[in-house]
Amino acid sequence: MRCVVYNAFGVPAEVLHLAERPVTEPGPGEIRVRMVLSPIHNHDLWTIRGEYGVKPPLPAIGGTEALGIVDKLGEGVAAPALGQRVTGSSIVGAWAEYFLARAAAVVPVPDAIGDEVACQLVAMPLSAMMALEELGVQPGQWMIQNAATGAVGKTLAMIAKARGVHVVSIVRRNEGVAELATLAIDNAVSTAEAGWQTRVRAITGDAPIVAALDSVGGQESGQLLHMLGEGGQLMTFGAMANQPMIVSPGDLIFKQATIRGFWAAKLGTGPRRAEIPRAIGDLVRLAATGVLKLPVEKSFPLEEAAEAARASMQPGRTGKMALRG
Repeated sequence: MRCVVYNAFGVPAEVLHLAERPVTEPGPGEIRVRMVLSPIHNHDLWTIRGEYGVKPPLPAIGGTEALGIVDKLGEGVAAPALGQRVTGSSIVGAWAEYFLARAAAVVPVPDAIGDEVACQLVAMPLSAMMALEELGVQPGQWMIQNAATGAVGKTLAMIAKARGVHVVSIVRRNEGVAELATLAIDNAVSTAEAGWQTRVRAITGDAPIVAALDSVGGQESGQLLHMLGEGGQLMTFGAMANQPMIVSPGDLIFKQATIRGFWAAKLGTGPRRAEIPRAIGDLVRLAATGVLKLPVEKSFPLEEAAEAARASMQPGRTGKMALRG
């Protein structure tokens, strides 16, 4: 089978290449899935660089989330059925014509959900939902987030809106405000505009902002922290700027604010593990009813994985880059 491999850690566009590997057989409790569409996530690219929280043994096949068709059942597997469309995350080697997955871990996809949404239904949306719930923001309260045009930012805003939570979404480009508006995401503010903090206060009506989700790091961490009300919390989700967080001690001291981290990989082993099926069910419902919109800007064949990785790093994208089987 064709697959996208890297033999060494490095810049994804430089180390990814097409290779041939034998089609693997599913073991007990596993299924083999014919890959249809697989998104390129930031954590996929950081893993290929060797700078993520886990390092796979090399050589490795890239990709961790995909939509596909069940091709073969392993011993003891009764469901999902052969030919069933399924999606899943935490997959090892999703960027291949076929991949293996635990039968109990995949999510059957209703016909009402299109391929582009289905292929990215679990990883980022589940992270966004669980992060929102960890922050504990209640209906009617305000929170703020940066990197709002990213998959997590868009998804969190959609889920929060459905739950009555108000979100100020910070973007770096004026075009980002219009992009979010096409997805019915309001209360977006561009830092390219002078006095954007005043705009935030006007949107909230000076109501306290109780929580912030930071996916950037660097100075932008401190900007979000500064916007929080007394007793607010800043959750760091990612570090797109690849810089240390820069925060004001005064904001921490006088606001009595707290900073905490969030890593979705811990959900499967932590106390919230039992909540995952409920959360995934909520996501399927939101996607099937059109509330959750997850666009793919462009899909590439496996042969063009390096170009797809390069495109994923370009600013101004309106959706995910994806690989198709």
